[in-house]
Amino acid sequence: MKLTDLTVKELWHRKSQLISGLLAITLGIGVIVGIRSFSVVSERAVAVNLDNLGANILVLPQSSSVDDYYAADIDASTFPEDYVERLVTSAIPGVDNISPKLTRRVKIGDQNIVLTGILPQSEIASKPIWQQGGLLSNSIAATCAASEPKKYADEKLQRKAIDTLEGYDCFVGSGIAERLKISEGSELTIMGQTFKVVKLLPETGTVDDDRVFANLHSVQALLGTGPQVSAIEIMGCCNAISDGLLGQLRNILPDTRITTIGQIVATQIENNKLMNKISTVFLIIIVFVGSISIGNYIWANVNERRREIGILRMIGYHRKHIYYILILKALIMGLLGGVAGYFLGTLAAMWLGPEFAGLEVSPIYALFFASMAIAVIISVLGAFIPAYLAGKIEPFSNMQEQ
Repeated sequence: MKLTDLTVKELWHRKSQLISGLLAITLGIGVIVGIRSFSVVSERAVAVNLDNLGANILVLPQSSSVDDYYAADIDASTFPEDYVERLVTSAIPGVDNISPKLTRRVKIGDQNIVLTGILPQSEIASKPIWQQGGLLSNSIAATCAASEPKKYADEKLQRKAIDTLEGYDCFVGSGIAERLKISEGSELTIMGQTFKVVKLLPETGTVDDDRVFANLHSVQALLGTGPQVSAIEIMGCCNAISDGLLGQLRNILPDTRITTIGQIVATQIENNKLMNKISTVFLIIIVFVGSISIGNYIWANVNERRREIGILRMIGYHRKHIYYILILKALIMGLLGGVAGYFLGTLAAMWLGPEFAGLEVSPIYALFFASMAIAVIISVLGAFIPAYLAGKIEPFSNMQEQ
C-alpha cells in the first residue's frame, strides 16, 4: 500500500479526530479571512473619509510660503495655470484631486475681503464641508486605499462636486455674509463688476469664512493677471505621500514650492497604519494558536499510534516515511481547512459587515489562495515537532503489550 493511500485511509478511519482538526483550522482561517475582508473595506472607508478632510498638499510659487498662502497677500507671487495641465497629464498615481486658485485681497465698500478664483468642480471636491452645505453634483472617484479608482455606492463615502460656476456668479463665506448682510440671490460689486451670490457657504472655522469665491477665469479677467494662479491644492492619497509622492511632484514642477498640510497627512497615515497593525496582530495570534492546536492533535495521534509506528519501522519503513505520513496528513487538513475557512470567513464578513458596521463587504478572491497557504503553513508548523518525535520512536520499544 502506498503511503498516500495509508494516510488517507487513516484520516478517514478516525473521523472524529479529522473533524476536530479541520474545525480548528477552519475556524482560525475563517477568522483571518473575515477580519481581512472587513478591514479592506473599512480601510478604504476610513481612507476616503480622512481624504475628505480636504487638500493635503500645496503647490506654491518658489518665493512664497505657507504663511503667504493663508495671508492672501495682494502682492503674492503667481505661476502659470498650465502647471495644472502638467500635473494632470503626468498621471502620477495617488493624485486624487487638483484645485488651482488665484487669491487677492480686494475691497467691497469699506470692507477688506479676500477674492479667490476657483474651478468649481475641483474646489468643491476638496471641501467636504461645502458639500454638507448643499453643493452637490457629480460624483468624483477616489483612489486612496484602492488599487483602481473606485466610486462608492454609499453616498457618505462619495466626494461631490458642482459642475459650474458661471460667469460672475460667486459663493460667499459665512463671515463676510454676516458682516455685509448678504443673502443668497443678492449682488456684490467687486472692482466695478457685479457678482451674483448663488450660495452662502456653511461656517467652516477656517479662512474660507472670510472669502468670496468666483470662477477662476472670471477672476483672472477681473484682476488682469492673465492665466496665472497663486496656488494649487492637491488631495493626495496618504499612502502615496508616504511613498514619495512629493518628490515626484517636485520633479514635474521644479520651480515651485511643494509642501504638505502636516496634520491631515499625519492623521491619514497613522490611521492606515493602525488598520494594518490590527490585521497583522490577529494573523500572528491565529497562526500561533492554530499551530499549537494542530500540534496537539498530531501529537495525540502519534501517541495513539505508537505501536503502529513501531510495526511500520520493523517492516522496513524509514523515519522519513513516518515524517511523510504525518506531514501529508497535516497538509491535507490544511488544504481542506483553508478552503472551508475562506468560505466561512467570507460569508461571516458579508453578513456581519452591513449588520454591525454598515459597510458592504464583497468576496476578496485573492484571499482564497492566501487562506490555503496560511492554513498549510499553520498545519505543517504544528505537525513538524510531533512528526520529528514520532520518527525517533524505536521499532521494538513499543511492541510490548500495554
